[in-house]
Amino acid sequence: MYTGMRKGEILGLKWKNCDLENARLSVSQTSLSKVKEGLVFQEPKTKGSKRTISLPSFAVQCLKKHKALQDELKLKFGNAYEDNDLVVASGLGRPIDPADINRDMKYVIKKYNLPPISFHDLRHTHATTLLLLGENPKVVSERLGHANVGITLDTYSHVLPDMQKDLAKNFDQAMKKLESKREGFKSV
Repeated sequence: MYTGMRKGEILGLKWKNCDLENARLSVSQTSLSKVKEGLVFQEPKTKGSKRTISLPSFAVQCLKKHKALQDELKLKFGNAYEDNDLVVASGLGRPIDPADINRDMKYVIKKYNLPPISFHDLRHTHATTLLLLGENPKVVSERLGHANVGITLDTYSHVLPDMQKDLAKNFDQAMKKLESKREGFKSV
């Protein structure tokens, strides 16, 4: 939710790629489940998917707490803990299957009577929120790891009409300020 990362990118994220002191992480691999091979890690599909993402302070604090919990589990389970350096891992350090995340999310949604959404909807919410805040679509595109800004604009075009209204209003205000300055110069 706080990074706009894909599920496979989150499940493939390693602690060595997290720079919590500088509030950023690097996406360098993804996790996916293949029928014949099981869980595999591989490089992201596109050049744009390999990226650095700046983290909001809330996400940094959550990751620090999560790291401390994982460190406790490592001590508790000793040699039984399979240290893969994964940020998201089972209680014994093993990789998590993407299908398990879907199942867990459905469980939480049902338990807390939340509106049904998919894991991927969190990514869409992140992108839509950034665009509604007026963030540059090119920067949002890079954050999401899209191959080009056109993908972002096509995917989130439903947000653009509201942005167009704000743009027109802002432009109108800017022109009125310029006009009042010109009027001020005429009287001098």
